[in-house]
Amino acid sequence: MTVTRRDFLRGAGVFVGAYALGDAWRTASASTMPMAMPARTSAATLAAPKVPLINPTSLARFVDPLPIPSLASVAEQRADPTNPGHTLPCYRIAMRACKVQLHRDIPATPLWGYAGQFPGPTIVARRGEPLLVEWTNALPTKHFLPIDHTLHGAEKDHPEVRAVTHVHGARVSAEADGFPEDWYAPGHSTLYRYANGQDAATLWYHDHAMGITRLNVYAGLFGAYIVRDAQEQALNLPTGEYDIPLMLCDRLVAQDGQLYYPVSDDPDAPWVMQCNGNLVLCNGKIFPYLEVEPRRYRLRLINVANTRFFDLSLSHDQAMQQIASDQGLLAAALERARIELYPAERAEVVIDFASFAGKSLQLRDESQGILEFRVRDNGHRDTSALPATLRPIPRIDPANAARNRILTLNETDDANGNAMTMLLDGKRWSDPITENPRQNSVETWSFVNLTGDAHPIHLHLVRFQVVDRRPFDLFAWNAHRKLVFTGPPLPPEPQELGWKDTVRADPGMVTRIAMRFEGEPGRYVWHCHFLEHEDNEMMRPYELLPAHS
Repeated sequence: MTVTRRDFLRGAGVFVGAYALGDAWRTASASTMPMAMPARTSAATLAAPKVPLINPTSLARFVDPLPIPSLASVAEQRADPTNPGHTLPCYRIAMRACKVQLHRDIPATPLWGYAGQFPGPTIVARRGEPLLVEWTNALPTKHFLPIDHTLHGAEKDHPEVRAVTHVHGARVSAEADGFPEDWYAPGHSTLYRYANGQDAATLWYHDHAMGITRLNVYAGLFGAYIVRDAQEQALNLPTGEYDIPLMLCDRLVAQDGQLYYPVSDDPDAPWVMQCNGNLVLCNGKIFPYLEVEPRRYRLRLINVANTRFFDLSLSHDQAMQQIASDQGLLAAALERARIELYPAERAEVVIDFASFAGKSLQLRDESQGILEFRVRDNGHRDTSALPATLRPIPRIDPANAARNRILTLNETDDANGNAMTMLLDGKRWSDPITENPRQNSVETWSFVNLTGDAHPIHLHLVRFQVVDRRPFDLFAWNAHRKLVFTGPPLPPEPQELGWKDTVRADPGMVTRIAMRFEGEPGRYVWHCHFLEHEDNEMMRPYELLPAHS
């Protein structure tokens, strides 16, 4: 089990603060920024809700069926922008306001959703078969969640409602990656081309607008994007109605059904460092049930929460077989009693209900049941399989890296230990780009976590492998900016031996990843996937340069 949520460095807070002050020359380089950030001497504290919120213990359990997101359908054939004379299937997906019944006993909740759905429709793609999506902003012009105009990219001279869609985990050109500053206001749209030149995997799409990503995703702007390929299909894993995406998130909801987003006690700067709800939603429902047959099912678990991590298990001590992580299949199925997912991480599991005919079992988060499976035998025969081996995953040799980068994860805290700003390598978004790998080169990035949080770090465009984690001497770093390791490197956990795009960087550890920068040159981003952190400077652009000629 990992150390999480600010419970590591509390005793060393003075030294973290000293590091932040010692690095002030980095964060105070206002001359390089388009506008100076307001100076704060103390972080605002979390304000008590001004409306009564729903207590989960007041809700009946397992009275609503689990919604299965609809499949997106092709709207038309449209000219391929990169291949004159050819056409591609084009999807049109509009972001719209909607009302959704989150639970039988809660009034309908106003939300925003892709295609007016929560979650949005699932896009199913095939490897090597490009497609187009026209993403349309048909949202209202006023936001219904609290914008903090002191955050970079959310200034008052910007439209309140802005959106740009990123397909998380997609190998895509920079022009179609959903760069945070490429947002567009209501009444506008953009056309993105997805090449789908990657292995079968469970991806997901969500809003990525600068400074308000946390609000737009909390409002409901996310959906699943599934890539299939022939190699995976040949394994005869559960498919069709037995292959279900399960998008997990948490929310705070007022008793009148309105969505509540937590704010600070400073009305001019309402940003808070984390957003944890007391209601867990599975595909947009609270405490749903799913009727299943006594056979194998494939569940694609996707953590789409702002900050919450999930610690998932099944009742009756039933095991799950994990077959895939972020970027597709593992080498072999891995039996798991518990699965921990940080924001944006995915895990595909096969659950065999064969011995539970006429019974029920629950998917639990920690000790709380969040989804009930009701096993009903209808006489169908299970023709699926769970092969002993799934695919080879050759390891990247870090010795072949053209560049080994050491990058810090920083928090600037006030005297009470409340975070005011989170940074990557001590830099703000507007500082000059410093990560500029070459196309097709191998690099290692080592994340030196100087904070009390375990941060989920995501790189756009590339898939990577976790190399190791290693404890280091925080005091030596603060004093001399020197890495002094205090123990041997720890190998990746078994479920981390596949391809990843989001990695948990633990406090007090150096987390090292290795990747080959395959893809088209251009400007991409890397960031913490705690959305509150991402919106407050814990995101940086990087530039993929062309390969040497």
